[in-house]
Amino acid sequence: MLLDGKYVSEKLKGEIAGGAAKILAETGRKPHLVAVLVGHDGGSETYVASKIKNCEQVGFKSSLVRYENDVTEDELLQKVAELNADADIDGIIVQLPLPKHIDPEKVTEKIDYRKDVDGFHPVNLGRMQRNLPSFIPATPFGITLMLKEYNIETSGKHCVVVGRSNIVGSPISILMARNTYPGNCTVTICHSRTPDIKNFTLQADILIVAIGKKNFITADMVKEGVVVVDVGMNRETSTVTKSGFKLYGDVDFENVAPKASWITPVPGGVGLMTIIGLLRNTLASANKEVYK
Repeated sequence: MLLDGKYVSEKLKGEIAGGAAKILAETGRKPHLVAVLVGHDGGSETYVASKIKNCEQVGFKSSLVRYENDVTEDELLQKVAELNADADIDGIIVQLPLPKHIDPEKVTEKIDYRKDVDGFHPVNLGRMQRNLPSFIPATPFGITLMLKEYNIETSGKHCVVVGRSNIVGSPISILMARNTYPGNCTVTICHSRTPDIKNFTLQADILIVAIGKKNFITADMVKEGVVVVDVGMNRETSTVTKSGFKLYGDVDFENVAPKASWITPVPGGVGLMTIIGLLRNTLASANKEVYK
């Protein structure tokens, strides 16, 4: 059965819109998200445009700060400091990747952790690991919201995560192991240096794949009844689509789906939930639910 990101995201956007309307009625202001975009990377342009569109749909205020690729690191850090100091702003995201002359870690750590709605600041990651209130990275947060919406049993299950990035793999492994729901899994992390990954994926009750390789997980790598969460977004040029490109997951959906009890499609799965995680964090920031 499908873990339908479109269905869940539309449902949760309705709830988020209700929360934003309540803030507007009580305070006269809207939750405010600011995105900082450097350069003209196609993927980044698409992601930021989607974030702005979704903000409008749920009644948020959104702002876009643009820079060319030649912006200096100091200029960017100064802008982040200005955004930190603006009391009207609830959330700040700096879209990655950044040009090579800018250290993304410096920029991430410069963002006020109380406005870090992407959830990448060390304070938020540390608090997440300790199961304390924090802003959770948007994609892992979206995954947990989807599992919760479909009442996927996680306690006592073996969750195998393929990929160890700071954006998805590492944080989702922590979330799935925490003493909460979704959580309480026994977690194994596999990555590019793991020998015989198939040996581990075959043990998975829940398989979360974020390795960035088209159709990496094949049918012979999963057991019957597995729950599959495909985070992959591999874009290839195509002559049969209007957009001129086609998206593929990290999982061979056509052949893995018959063995899975639940599986996310690509597109229409985790990608749509990522923006929900971001919006939920921004709403929580506007309500001062995490940091007073």
